[in-house]
Amino acid sequence: MGKSKVTITRLEPIQAGSLLFVRVHTDEGITGLGEMHPASMASGGRYTGTGFLQFIEEYLVGKDPTEIERHWQHMFRRSLFRGGADAMAAISAADMALWDITGKLADLPVYKLLGGPVREKVKLFATPTAYDDWTPEGLGESAVQLVEQGFKVLRIYPLGPRESFADMGFRQVTRTSEKYVSALRKAVGDDIDIAIDVICLLSPAEAIETGRLLEPYGLIFFEDPIEPDNIEALGHVASKLPMPVSSGERLCTIHQFRELLNHNAAAFLRPDLGLAGGITNVRKIAALAEASYVSLIPHNPLSWVTAAASLHLCAAVQNIAMLEHHQQGQVMDSSMDDLFQGIPALEDGYLIVPDRSGLGIELNDEALRHFPPSAGQRPGIVGQDGGLRDY
Repeated sequence: MGKSKVTITRLEPIQAGSLLFVRVHTDEGITGLGEMHPASMASGGRYTGTGFLQFIEEYLVGKDPTEIERHWQHMFRRSLFRGGADAMAAISAADMALWDITGKLADLPVYKLLGGPVREKVKLFATPTAYDDWTPEGLGESAVQLVEQGFKVLRIYPLGPRESFADMGFRQVTRTSEKYVSALRKAVGDDIDIAIDVICLLSPAEAIETGRLLEPYGLIFFEDPIEPDNIEALGHVASKLPMPVSSGERLCTIHQFRELLNHNAAAFLRPDLGLAGGITNVRKIAALAEASYVSLIPHNPLSWVTAAASLHLCAAVQNIAMLEHHQQGQVMDSSMDDLFQGIPALEDGYLIVPDRSGLGIELNDEALRHFPPSAGQRPGIVGQDGGLRDY
């Protein structure tokens, strides 16, 4: 392709609700769009991440946007103390935008720049959340609606509302999980794959006992059974569980994912393209995982921008099991669809890989004014004794 004559002029941070985007501008008027995970949002992530964008902008302005690998290495290594959620989130957003620009300049969809497609559509898993009472019955009804829409894999939060977890004892944790999983399996039958996510809340002992009780229900994966910081402990838990473990949504660097693989701590890796270095870095993580016979289920709880970037990666990478469907999460729902132009087609539980140049997704600037910035604070889980369980 050679050196392009286009240069980067500025990085524009954009916030809509709690979503954080970056638009990379060039002197030819071609722009690229990326999205960053709010990262440490609960303690000011929306400020630190956008501040790191300014640090990145110092380097990128005046550069050829198509030299993506070179720029990734500089963005990562220019910071002497590397990694960290907010810094990697900013790098991730800029990386998506550079791939978007490069695809537009080549008049090709990004997946073709990554080597071409290995699949034409990507299976999704959905999370039943269309119920307010947190009862097993409400969960079952919500799950049936998703199955009727064509989803064949469902993942649930089996501990009930986060606030109720603060004072749960060992027995209540395990039995509550069994109650919700039992209701889900009864509602959807034996041919739908089901999974659980306890959002890193359990101790190793609680996680192992919960897995033991849930063995009869045939889970496809148990997501983030414990906190991800001690990967050796996670590997121990994974070795004791009767179902596969998925983990990685809170990890940022390829080195952290290497440790997951080295400790056999996950059968499915969950890198977030808005946190783990964008398309460039997650493609490398996928290659590491492929050598270990491990598949990826990219974390995708943000907007259609991260969904589009994830879709292009999934189209071009062999060891993809499925992709998370962000609209069945807590961050975004279909009411925000007006923010986007070029939303990928959703058919029978699959996203169809688009053929538009670049990422194929754009922001509707007119709609942005209807979604003013919001803090998106996540309250802590505090017990009756005043002790903090988690955020």
